[in-house]
Parts: sequence; C-alpha cells; structure tokens
Amino acid sequence: MNGRQKKMLHRTLSLSLLKQRRPQLERHIVGSTNRWRFLKEPFSGDLLALSQMCKALSIDFDEILKDPDRACISQIQKLLTENLKNKAMQGGEADVILECLGFKWELHQPQLFQSGTLTKLYLRALSRGTMDPLTELEKLLKVRSPGKSKETSRIKKMTIALKINDPLVTKVAFATALKNLYMSEVELDMDDLVGVLASARILQFTALFQRCLASMINGLTPNTIRSFYLAGCKYQQEQLTKACEKWLEMNLVPLMGKNIQLRSIPQELLYKVLKSPSLFTFSEFHLLQTMLAWVYLQVNIKIQTFPIYETLMAFFDSFPRNCAFLDQDPGQTWMPLFLCLRLHGITRGKDLEELRHINLFPEAVLIRITANHYQALESGGDMAQLKDLATQAVRFGMFFTQEYTTHSEMIAVYGFFFEIKGVRHDVSSYSFYMQRIRHTDLEFSSPLCEDSLVNMRAERLVKYEIRAQTLVGDRWQEFRTNQITQKFGLRKPSCKSHILKFQTVGIPIYASFAFIFPIS
Repeated sequence: MNGRQKKMLHRTLSLSLLKQRRPQLERHIVGSTNRWRFLKEPFSGDLLALSQMCKALSIDFDEILKDPDRACISQIQKLLTENLKNKAMQGGEADVILECLGFKWELHQPQLFQSGTLTKLYLRALSRGTMDPLTELEKLLKVRSPGKSKETSRIKKMTIALKINDPLVTKVAFATALKNLYMSEVELDMDDLVGVLASARILQFTALFQRCLASMINGLTPNTIRSFYLAGCKYQQEQLTKACEKWLEMNLVPLMGKNIQLRSIPQELLYKVLKSPSLFTFSEFHLLQTMLAWVYLQVNIKIQTFPIYETLMAFFDSFPRNCAFLDQDPGQTWMPLFLCLRLHGITRGKDLEELRHINLFPEAVLIRITANHYQALESGGDMAQLKDLATQAVRFGMFFTQEYTTHSEMIAVYGFFFEIKGVRHDVSSYSFYMQRIRHTDLEFSSPLCEDSLVNMRAERLVKYEIRAQTLVGDRWQEFRTNQITQKFGLRKPSCKSHILKFQTVGIPIYASFAFIFPIS
C-alpha cells in the first residue's frame, strides 16, 4: 500500500469514527484544509467551506449554485451580511440592478442579502454567467475588506429580474419594502401595509414581514379590519386572522354597529364572530340591529351613510308579507348568520313586536320563540329549553370607559329586574357584579317600566357568569368568574352576585353578564 492509499484509508476510518460518535457539537473537517463546520445543520453558511466540500466529494459546485436552496440560503444570507456589514458604500455605485414591476432598482450587496429571494436570484445569476462562480463568490467575501483597493475588489455589476403576480404588491409598497433593506425604522403607512406585507413575503424578507404583522395587529380599525383579515387568510397567518376575529368580537356591536364600514365585513368572518362565546353585545336585540344594518348595507351598496333604525325597519317592511325575508333571495344566503343569534334572549315586549313587524324570520321561528316565552312566564321564569351557559345564555354588556368611576345599567327578564354594575377603585383596580332589585326601586321614567311584567317570586335561581375583557398592548386580557348557580333574593346579601375583581391598565373594558334561569 503506497503513501497516498494509506492517507485515504486513514481519512476514511477517521470519518467513519466521527459518524459513529456524532456528539451534539461534533465538527467535521472539510476538504484538505483546517476549515471546520458543525454538522447540526446541512450547511453552516461558510461559502469557502462549501466549495472545498464540493471539491472533496467531487460535487459540481456549479450545480449547487443552480439550486441555491440546497445550500441553505438563510445561512448564506447570514454569512454574507456579516462579512459585508458596514463595508458596502451605500452611497456609491450599486452592485446589482433588479428589474421588477417595470422599474429598475439599484441595490448593494449587504442589503440584497437580507432578502432570501434576491439572494437566490443573485446566486443563480452567478452560475449562469461566463465568470467562474467560485472565484466570484470568493471575491465577494473579500470585497471592500481593509487594505483592498476599489480596483482589485470590484465585482462585475449584474442584472437580475423578479416577476411578481400578486395583485396586492404595488409599486409604492414594493419600493417601501426595498427601502427597509437599507433602513430598519422606515415608517409604514397603514394604507400600504398590506402591500408591504405582500412584498416582504415575496422577497422572503422575514424581519419586515414580522414587523408588518405586528403593525397590522396593533392597527385594527373599522377601516382596516377587512383588508387585514383577508391578507391573513391569503398568506395563512393565523396570528393575524385570530387577532381580527378577537377585535371584531369586541367591537362588532359597540363600534362597527354604527359605522358604514360594517358593510365591508366578510360573511365568513362575521359567521365566526357570531358563533364565538366571547362575543360582546349590550343585549341580544342590539346584536340583531347590527345584523339588520349589515344586510341593509349589502343590498344597498351605493348608500354612503349609516342608516338610522327607522330606515332599517322601513326597508325590511317593504318586502312581500307572504314570505319572510330570510326565505327569499338573497336572504337565504344569510340565513346561517341569523341562526347564530340568540333570539330567545329578546324578551322585551316592544322588541318582540318589532321582530314580528319587520317580517324577517320565517313564521315557524317566531312561533317557537313566542311559545318558549309563554312557557317560561307560566313557570315563573324557568328557561326549561336552555342548558348550556356558553352557547345559550342571555347576554347583557357594559362598555366601561376611562371617564367612568361607577357605571350601571338596569335589565329585566321575565319580570325579574337586575342592576349590572362596574366600579373603578383606583387607576388599575376594577370590580363588576350584578344584583337583583325590586320593581319599586325603579324610576318611573325608566324604559323598563314600559309594558314590563313584574314577577313577585321572592327568590330566583340564576346560573350566571361575569366576564371582562380589555386590550393591553397587542394582547387581550380576560377575567371571569366561574359558572355560578345562586338564588337571588330581594334582601342583602342574597340579592348580590359574586364580585369579579381584577387589576389591569387596559381601557376600555368590555364587561359581559351571561345567565339563564334554571328550573326551580
């Protein structure tokens, strides 16, 4: 065995032993040099080591460059940006010309390598050129290093092209994305945010993409909810879509319920929100009014002002009386949305009269609701058909703002009267509770006194839950009691519920009171 064969055998045995041991931080010698790399990842990002490895294993380096993904682009980016950091002269001549969207954009190497897409295009351009790609990459690592002159370190400027088919990517948004390659604190305009997100995704510019997501989550408003939600769905960003759903759960009734942008809410999103147990509403009838406005705006697409309630009533009353609106076209399309409503929670006589007057629901639905109400009244308020508090409870809500130190609302169900109340004890301490009140304690001018029944039962069994939600930064905080079953009397302390106490810096607070009257 000659000397060369001995060396090859020794090397083979050494590599075999290394593969057998495979410790966590095992290092593997590459080629015949002393360049090392960890085996934790397929490629550590060392381009010179990659070229030596290709030589040692008899792999065509040009073929590797034709498929840059095989060489771990993210690691190449990291290496190149570290090597070229603070060395490129951004004010000097550009290294690459990017042709995209009908424009030519001049880019420098350190900025180009922050984009995975541009890095791939650049490496592929190297492999297609007449120059030796290995030599060019080695020159790239040495370019503008100390002691090198511009003449000896210059790399040939090349042109790369990127075709974009995403209609969300506008020229302004793409220019903003490229600007972020050079400046990390570029202000993002809300109007262009979806386009910048789309551009960052195409460029594989992770830092900008995540920054856009954070800005969108923090920038949800009636004007942005639709576009942000659709972008989250398109790019499969569950974090963004969930944030949109949660925001709409809280603001569908108090904010969107009086805003012309209610029209823009997609039916799919609206359905998810209506099904959510966390949905906030002042009452079930308020939620119904919001849904009526949404339908009205879908039909009357040219209307640019939010309709008043009388306009809604007149619109639905204008349809033929021989068939309910939801049994007609396009009403059938929206039937699943209205089936999500808890119509059994509408108990006020005046509201029930309007529900029948607008000819919205099929007669069978109205008959069932009326029959359940009669049964509950005859049994002293027992809601025999309701079992699940999370999906069937009657809901009332309170919107507690900064201006309040104490805020309360009066509610009535089947002749039983309750006060729901919130108290701010200091800048960050709150408590919410409900208590039963006598009908004689109501002011004569109270709307509850109009056509209201009075139940004289001394005790009323109630199963209830109190929940409060508020936004702090980009996260929703939720505080809640357990599901409690309690007999409410007319005297203290039995007239008062458990108190939900908590501390938060969030404002406003969306407080929800959900309850049913079990059989007693």
